[in-house]
Amino acid sequence: MDEYLLGRCSFAEQRRRRMRVFLPEVDLPVPADAVLDALIAEYVQSYERAWKVYPDAAACLRRLRALPTRPALAVVTNGDSHQQRAKLARTGLAAAFENVFTSEELGVAKPAAESFLGACARLGSAPNQTVFVGDWLEVDALAACAAGLQGVWLDREHSGRPCAPALRVSSLDELVDGVAASIPRS
Repeated sequence: MDEYLLGRCSFAEQRRRRMRVFLPEVDLPVPADAVLDALIAEYVQSYERAWKVYPDAAACLRRLRALPTRPALAVVTNGDSHQQRAKLARTGLAAAFENVFTSEELGVAKPAAESFLGACARLGSAPNQTVFVGDWLEVDALAACAAGLQGVWLDREHSGRPCAPALRVSSLDELVDGVAASIPRS
């Protein structure tokens, strides 16, 4: 995945590379690329059928969009742009977001500050007036803080790990209740 995020290979090739590493670890031979692609396609079908929305996600987005001064909502992801947009569409969340920014489109991946700053620039939002919510402490919340945004760690596991200077929420319900006051008003 790191090679893909650095732009050194395609999304399809990074999947093949993962299979080339994984298969020998479970004592299976590595087949030709065409067979790998077929195996990956079968996996992707199962993976996509398993896409689900956390129960608090849609309600949180509705509540944010209903605020008197509605914040701009966007996705910043290191995932493949086609796959991420398909996931949002299939789960019914696409319409909630004004933008989806992928690392390939931004030209840089999280946790690099440029990924957060690039998304802010495209949104027309000052970093210090932007809240970034993510479920990966280092790559999302702390990296957002380091870039000058308000990072919020969605810690669904209640890990107890220290996360300062990021804020911690264990559900998106807490996000709206506890962070809505700091969401940009412009």
